[in-house]
Amino acid sequence: MDLRIDAPLALLLLIPLVGYFLWTWWKYRKQLKKNQQIVFGIRIFAAVLLVFAICSPYLLLPVKDEQIVYLIDRSASLEGIEDQAISFIEEGLKSKKETHHVGVYSFASNLQTESMLTDTLEHVPELSDITSRGDTDIAQAIQLATGIVDLEKATRIVLLTDGLETKGNVAEQLTKLKESNVSIDVVKLSQNVAADVSVQSFTTPQVAYAGEQQQLVTEIESTTATKGELYLYENDQLIYQEPVQLEEGSNVFTYRHVGQAEGLVKYEALVQVDEDAILENNKLTSVTMVQSTPRILIVSDQKEESSISSAIGTNSVNYDVIASSELPSSLSSFLHYNAIIFDNIPGHLVGEEKMGVIEQAVKNFGVGFMMVGGENSFGLGGYFKTPIEALLPVEMEVKGKQQLPSLGLVIVLDRSGSMMGPKIELAKEAAARSVELLRDGDTLGFIAFDDRPWEVIETAPLADKEKAVDTILSIPPGGGTEIYSSLELAYENLADLQLQRKHIILLTDGQSYTASSYEELIEAGKENNITLSTVAIGADADSSLLEDLSEWGSGRFYSVLDETTIPSILSRETAMISRTYIEDNPFHPIIYNTEGWNALFEAGVPQMNAYIGTTAKQTATVIAESEKEDPVLAEWQYGLGRTIAFTSDSTGAWTGDWARWEEWPNFWQTAISRMLPTYNEIAYDIRLDAQGSFVITDPTNQAAFLDIAIVNEFGEELEAQLEPISASKVRATVEAEPGLVFLRITSGDGKIYQAGQTIPYSKEYELHPPNESLIAQMTEQTGGLLIEEPEQAFREFAMKGAEKQGITLWLVLASMLLFFIDITIRRFGWSFLQTVGRGKKRSHQPESREETNVAQLLKEMKKK
Repeated sequence: MDLRIDAPLALLLLIPLVGYFLWTWWKYRKQLKKNQQIVFGIRIFAAVLLVFAICSPYLLLPVKDEQIVYLIDRSASLEGIEDQAISFIEEGLKSKKETHHVGVYSFASNLQTESMLTDTLEHVPELSDITSRGDTDIAQAIQLATGIVDLEKATRIVLLTDGLETKGNVAEQLTKLKESNVSIDVVKLSQNVAADVSVQSFTTPQVAYAGEQQQLVTEIESTTATKGELYLYENDQLIYQEPVQLEEGSNVFTYRHVGQAEGLVKYEALVQVDEDAILENNKLTSVTMVQSTPRILIVSDQKEESSISSAIGTNSVNYDVIASSELPSSLSSFLHYNAIIFDNIPGHLVGEEKMGVIEQAVKNFGVGFMMVGGENSFGLGGYFKTPIEALLPVEMEVKGKQQLPSLGLVIVLDRSGSMMGPKIELAKEAAARSVELLRDGDTLGFIAFDDRPWEVIETAPLADKEKAVDTILSIPPGGGTEIYSSLELAYENLADLQLQRKHIILLTDGQSYTASSYEELIEAGKENNITLSTVAIGADADSSLLEDLSEWGSGRFYSVLDETTIPSILSRETAMISRTYIEDNPFHPIIYNTEGWNALFEAGVPQMNAYIGTTAKQTATVIAESEKEDPVLAEWQYGLGRTIAFTSDSTGAWTGDWARWEEWPNFWQTAISRMLPTYNEIAYDIRLDAQGSFVITDPTNQAAFLDIAIVNEFGEELEAQLEPISASKVRATVEAEPGLVFLRITSGDGKIYQAGQTIPYSKEYELHPPNESLIAQMTEQTGGLLIEEPEQAFREFAMKGAEKQGITLWLVLASMLLFFIDITIRRFGWSFLQTVGRGKKRSHQPESREETNVAQLLKEMKKK
């Protein structure tokens, strides 16, 4: 037991207090009688007790219970040694005593519980799965472990690790453990790796020019002499393959390459050998900005040469024409181009995943985008509520139209067990979008089927869109597949309705066997003006049957292997059945005074035959408008990219005289020049520091501020924490998987710069011996040991636990009691205390004592 105080400075209060009492005693020492001296002493003692109470004193009482916490390092550098760690702990538990509380935890980048702290643990449980092995954060593991234990008890953390921390700073955490009851023992672990080959670095020029010879330098580290194969890729295309002889240690290979790709070009180095312990360290990527003349990507499914490419010609800009089926899915592939043009491309052939990548290219990297009209574009193309609609200056839905055909739509959705997962979720989302495209008063029915039909929404005029959407989104999957009865119910519900257009959309991923005749059912429906479109989801669907159904039903058939295209298909179907989107009365567009476009129309405006109806967004700039006030040509700024909507077509069928107009080539040249981004010619210095953060520096020191966006290879914008270091230097910290990321840097003047950077594989996948110095630091600073025998974890603790027991309250109570005695003596005299405890005599004493006191008071009055 030990007595301690928390606020020793409060003892300074004794100085004036002792001074006052000494002065008082010295001044009145001759007048003080014996009783008064005792009272004076009581008062001193009470005051001293109060001062000590202010100091927050406490007693340290010994605690018998002791805590042992095992922390198992399960990062990639120790993959495969879990059994060794478990065996060590199992052997150590044999030495456990009743006073020991033991817990088992594992960690890599995060801590997870294997067995909570308890005094009953006898065996190590089976270790749970660990998802992220890419980092070792020893500091966080120790911090969380100290938060789990009772710090008043003696605690020993037994750390089973190689000491190779790649995240956090354990030195800072050790400082916090000083003067605590926590010590750290370390059990040194290491992998026995016989042979490993790793790509240590892969460098390419930061900036190059088209046709310039580039040096691609690969450094490969090998633990043994061996033979391997080196592969180099440009934008995921193999450009170099060579057998290599690897010596033990570092090997450097240089390849000279004249690339044809332009823009942000991704390079990748990959090495393969027969025996390799760690595969994750076998490749690295790099990126080079290859500058050249602008390059445009034209996406067109025209059988002949693209009308746009013909109008542009071959002498102005470089362009590639690809079909919608050839659209790439990676962001780096789109960043080769300065602008993208969709020429009458339906959304279901693109898919929302690729649309999202394009949106990121426009928003964060300034790539221009233009959509050109036609029967497969805008609302008719199924772009309602897609990322493409978000970036365009127009909305797909036509607003403000009064004269519309009466419409009845019944959606028949397969909700069988095979639809479980993304299929049914995307199908429900697609149905919800179709509902939103309908107008109040349109007739809607929704039938979900498994082995029988379920009429989720009765076929009736739509009164509450929000309720209908919520109902559709709440449908669960389950059951078998029976199509005919559900389709029959849909036809029955629409047959007698007096509507101008009646349409059924059937979505299924399975097959249905029935003796009934689909053809008779559909032929009967056609007499009632009912049409049918079908969507076959997945390879297992009965595509042959569904294609026949759509043909018999005068509708359209869609075969879907990519579920993300389902929403676009239903949006397209819902838009097409109304046919109100196509305005096909010839007219002369109204041209508004807009910078960059005016010169084209100085000699007049040609006649146009048709366009797709859309609605201009609030902040969009409308260049050309129809007589019905629908936008024909509009543009706006979306993030860093400029986008254009041209709602007529490119072939001349809709554009009419525009396609024969002498300014037609200049029209496309103007559109392209409006879309091209303004790139900063200054190459910012971008470096990856030791902590895994990007440090971006403006070499000119002219940027007032730098705005930075970071996007990964899949087009997903990553959350970045920006920390200004100086006026022209910013640190960007981002959580990203190893691979390639793209940075968009915007300076104060609005100009942008784009660059690609490589995030290398984690240091966990590098071969290093255990960090002896860090292990020694952890044990020495906390009073622990580097243990080799399991029973050492349960040896006697050098520091015993102690529980703090505050005594402030007791000191205050004692002081109050002394003050009470002091007041009692001064009020009633010393003889009053002498009567306490005299038993029966006490009842006869108060009267005489009171008289004595009164007599004394009278004597004092006479003296005065």
